[in-house]
Amino acid sequence: MSQLSRSCSSLDDTPSTPGKFKPDKPSPYIHRLRFHNLSKFTFYSAFFLAILCFFFLLSSPSGSNPRRSLGSYGGSDWERHVTRSARRRSDSGLTVLVTGAAGFVGTHVSMALKRRGDGVLGLDNFNLYYEPTLKRNRQKELQNNGVFIVEGDLNDKSLLHKLFDVVAFTHVMHLAAQAGVRYAMQNPSSYIHSNIAGLVNLLEVCKSANPQPSIVWASSSSVYGLNSKVPFSEKDRTDQPASLYAATKKAGEEIAHTYNHIYGLSITGLRFFTVYGPWGRPDMAYFFFTRDILKGKVIKIYETADHGSVARDFTYIDDVVKGCLAALDTAKKSTGSGGKKKGPAQFRIFNLGNTAPVPVSELVNILEKLLKVKAKRLVLPMPRNGDVKFTHANISLAHQELGYRPTTDLETGLKKFVKWYFKYYKEEKKKISAW
Repeated sequence: MSQLSRSCSSLDDTPSTPGKFKPDKPSPYIHRLRFHNLSKFTFYSAFFLAILCFFFLLSSPSGSNPRRSLGSYGGSDWERHVTRSARRRSDSGLTVLVTGAAGFVGTHVSMALKRRGDGVLGLDNFNLYYEPTLKRNRQKELQNNGVFIVEGDLNDKSLLHKLFDVVAFTHVMHLAAQAGVRYAMQNPSSYIHSNIAGLVNLLEVCKSANPQPSIVWASSSSVYGLNSKVPFSEKDRTDQPASLYAATKKAGEEIAHTYNHIYGLSITGLRFFTVYGPWGRPDMAYFFFTRDILKGKVIKIYETADHGSVARDFTYIDDVVKGCLAALDTAKKSTGSGGKKKGPAQFRIFNLGNTAPVPVSELVNILEKLLKVKAKRLVLPMPRNGDVKFTHANISLAHQELGYRPTTDLETGLKKFVKWYFKYYKEEKKKISAW
């Protein structure tokens, strides 16, 4: 329980070899024609190469930032920002690399760690999955509180090595990922790039670090997939994913176990259950329902094949942050050094939910009350897009080992979100008007 008492606030022309040809006496006309054809060939070749380059750039995952991440790192000034941000107030504090620091959960966790005196350095690629302005504004909030975010991708190994050369991290809070269940049907490669390749790259660098950091990372309640037993327990089967996103998170858990077993990395996985709150993600239902209700747009509410309610175990961000900090505080040291395991290392998985599922229709009822606007509802059969009918967390293990105890009911949490929403978009509207 002591771990939870610390202050915590809301806040990725090899030429052919033809035989030699020598015309006997080429005429000036043929010479000019050859030069003309060569010029045309050169022009069209260059044009074709330009088109190829253009489509190559477009073929990178659409969730990735097209700017090269390395452009902004290196140099004495950059290192001063990094070391200052990662400096802890006391020897007993943690030094944490937070990946996905400009994301929803990453911003809140980074802020909470910094406020209690830990050293925090952020890493984020600022991808284009949802509005980048929101991420940049989160970045400003963190900068105002002494947290520096390095702009770069998890798959940039040289950048990760550089960060570990400059800072001796005691912990890594790995929250960077390609999120969203439905988007996986549009851009599957982005999930492999971030959730699998990115994770492996990070673990590769961590295993070689000396000393190795302890790792806490974000898995997902989506790993329970088509599991019909409720509430979901960490002991339940997770071999029936309903989406590619879920499959990548499940693969991540197995990959993490492998690195724990072979290299002695201390690893804790956290299965988040529908996290919501201020500074949230615009692709989440509570967020875009709020936007569309205020705009008078029709909102789609899905129901099961037997006309049952779709329900989610909505978990307020402050409660999740407490769980994240408790996981960091109770994480034991890794046992390897320089890529070699010296003994068994800690491996844990916890559910972080609210253990109180609420039908999505009730979520809309609460939003109508808070917004004082009647929603235009369209009830539809649930599509086959990777979503599941319900989520419900068994949090007894997290309560026992982390002292995790969520305290925020959905109406209270949504009230805080709505208050933030009005304030945030009012300020954004002022900025746009000023331009």
